[in-house]
Amino acid sequence: MNWQPSRQEEVSLQQQIETWITEHIERGDWVAGTKLPTQRQLAMQLGVNRSTVQQALEELKAAGILEAKVGSGIYVANNSWHSLIKQTQPNWQTYIDTSLHKPNYHTIQLINEYEQRDDVIRLGTGELAPSLLPTAEIEASLKELSLQPKALGYSSPQGSNQLREAICEYVKKRGIQVKPQNVCIVSGALQALQLIAVGLLEQGSIVFQEHTSYLNSVHPFQSVGMQMIPINRDEQLAQTLVQRKRKRQAVYYAVPTLNNPTGGVLTDLEKKQLYEACKQSRIPIIEDDVYHELLFEAATSPIKSMDDSGQVLYIGSVSKTLSPGLRIGWLIGPTTVIERLADIKMQTDYGSSAISQEIVLHWLQTGKYEKHIKSLRKELLRRANFVEGILQESFTEIASWSQSKGGFYIWLKFDEPIVDKELFTKLLQRQILINPGYIYDPQDTQHIRLSYAYATDEELKIGLQIVHECVVEAVEKRHKE
Repeated sequence: MNWQPSRQEEVSLQQQIETWITEHIERGDWVAGTKLPTQRQLAMQLGVNRSTVQQALEELKAAGILEAKVGSGIYVANNSWHSLIKQTQPNWQTYIDTSLHKPNYHTIQLINEYEQRDDVIRLGTGELAPSLLPTAEIEASLKELSLQPKALGYSSPQGSNQLREAICEYVKKRGIQVKPQNVCIVSGALQALQLIAVGLLEQGSIVFQEHTSYLNSVHPFQSVGMQMIPINRDEQLAQTLVQRKRKRQAVYYAVPTLNNPTGGVLTDLEKKQLYEACKQSRIPIIEDDVYHELLFEAATSPIKSMDDSGQVLYIGSVSKTLSPGLRIGWLIGPTTVIERLADIKMQTDYGSSAISQEIVLHWLQTGKYEKHIKSLRKELLRRANFVEGILQESFTEIASWSQSKGGFYIWLKFDEPIVDKELFTKLLQRQILINPGYIYDPQDTQHIRLSYAYATDEELKIGLQIVHECVVEAVEKRHKE
């Protein structure tokens, strides 16, 4: 043992000794259980004061690298290697805890995890069943495409010009008059919200929304410092917006057609009132319109069709209708806004998938898309009627609901406040996955978002039977307490 710490180095003698000991352990010279020389011996061999050795050993004991055995001496700890690894790696947990994006609710993390399992009945899932996706037709359309080499490269910042032109023609049927420069292709509606959050709003801005909102289950605005404010859409809306906004930036997030999760549909009058109230305060509206094609009855006009001042940012997508895996949606707004958000999109992902854009373009141009939508609505209506039949037969004494107007969901309200983490977990243990109301409104303990779009008829029947059993048990338990 010829090494001694140097008094010429900037690093203290104590730190040099700590490094020397840990290097012996890392190299395997001193394995777990090895007894170190006494403090007196080390001090003599290293040419330092005994107090310096003592301080170094105390630090290594505190770090879990060494351990003291009473009456025996100092030893290399059994878990010394693990402790060394922790010391040499970055403290990733600190990075995670202080990062910008906030973690999701634990319930939603569990939902995301269990949705990947084939042995779970998914009663709340916000996507189409694989059997409802036009897989064979999409595969066939790939053979019909005539791809140019340029189409396989990066697209322009706003996306394929041809696709944007096709979207302009498509939304014209909804009363939206725009040009390709007003359209940005995005990777689904969620990316549109993320781009708006980081590209248009300053920290501390207000996002007005319904009390029960999809935005509460994701964090595109919360994670960049926005303040989420639930607001009543009543006769005092215009006045309330002015009072709550004051001098801060603000936007209003709305899903006026087939709201997620409630399934509500605003009338033309209600849309007009919302538009006018926001216009008075110069508050932009984010209109999330990804479900409108799935209305069982004729769709009403979007808020965007009333927009004569560039106040409404309109979001559409094929994720709920054609395929979530294509990751294609669109954002419509004023040119200056679209150019700004397209620039940010290019900085983050260099554009949505060129192949996916070509597929969506093909489906819009050939009429395949509207034909598919028509048959999809028919099947979703059948499923909605099937589930409502089960509810009518078994749930009338414990819950209430409104008949579905389209989309995927029934907003099922139980008579008593029993929808909590305990109920969610109990159902999960029985391989039933629900979307509880509290992920959309933290105060909601009575609702679940019941989806008829994913599970099979048999799974829906079995799953709802188990939900009924667990709810009855929860109610009985509550009455005994």
